[in-house]
Amino acid sequence: MTRLSVNINKIATLRNSRGGNNPDLIQVAKDCERFGAQGITVHPRPDERHIRYNDVFELKKIVTTEFNIEGNCQEQKFIDLVLANKPEQVTLVPDVLGQITSNHGWDTITNYHYLKDMTAVFKEAGIRVSIFVDPIAKMVEGAAKTGTDRIELYTEGYATHYHQGRELAIAPYIEAAEAAQAAGLGINAGHDLDLNNLRYFAELVPGLQEVSIGHALISDALYYGLENTVQQYLRQLVPAETDL
Repeated sequence: MTRLSVNINKIATLRNSRGGNNPDLIQVAKDCERFGAQGITVHPRPDERHIRYNDVFELKKIVTTEFNIEGNCQEQKFIDLVLANKPEQVTLVPDVLGQITSNHGWDTITNYHYLKDMTAVFKEAGIRVSIFVDPIAKMVEGAAKTGTDRIELYTEGYATHYHQGRELAIAPYIEAAEAAQAAGLGINAGHDLDLNNLRYFAELVPGLQEVSIGHALISDALYYGLENTVQQYLRQLVPAETDL
């Protein structure tokens, strides 16, 4: 079964909008785990507009499942943050300063030497490394050469085109996943996956180990409640023939 990691950035955004500690980010992380999530993801950015660097230290103390920190490893502060907390996984994302949300994967060919060096830094610290990539086989193959453990497939393209024709939308992801498997890489995925498109993706993409979902899950929780929403997402990851 594919694992669900809940990205709690949006909880931090809501908290920061009024100051104080409501909603309580730490309690939400605990609750997501209690409701069945198999991981907690955060994506701190330099302006700390949602997850603050101090949040990461506090979360490290209480997360009992998999802790995944994703972000721009071109920022020294991010590198230091990850090494200080030693999460189970770091996901390297090619953000630029001021970017609203992640919108592309790494060019693993152009950035090969840099990504190889950064992967080595984190792996030496005992941290599993995942590199954020577009669903392009040659980028997956380039990632494999860096020594990374996994890739995370950037799924906005799939989500955008899902209702126009899901077979065509998912085709490049199947090809990319097959390339990852051939190269011995683990496979994660994330960005705009939701209750409408998640099951199809999880059933057809071979070797999918983990999805990281934040915006859609937190938005759905406004209507369905957090516990019910986490459970609904988990059910999308259970093969249809075994779904209860």
